[in-house]
Amino acid sequence: QVKLVESGGGSVQPGGSLRLSCELSGRPLSSSVMAWFRQAPGRGREFVANFYGSSGATNYANSVRGRFTMSGDSAKNTVDLDLKNLGSEDTALYICAWRRLSTPRDSWSHWGQGTQVTVSS
Repeated sequence: QVKLVESGGGSVQPGGSLRLSCELSGRPLSSSVMAWFRQAPGRGREFVANFYGSSGATNYANSVRGRFTMSGDSAKNTVDLDLKNLGSEDTALYICAWRRLSTPRDSWSHWGQGTQVTVSS
């Protein structure tokens, strides 16, 4: 049974930083693809970044590239998302997602509950 638990959200001023973590249980990171999505009030779910546990490869949305960094720790079976130079447009519920490495892209089968990030002065 795959389970995802996010942590690390909070409130920060514009220009600040946060680190989000997602703990994976039930499957090894090495055979997983993990992703972060976000959803702001009144908007649809938006892809942020993903991480391939087998290779460490990452992909980012244009809106966060150069500011956010996703990484993984196979020993802890966790992925992190480092958020830097945050702006009000980054305010959202950040949600961790999982799919098996062998499944097609965008076939995310498991989701966490999310962790809130609020950027405000």
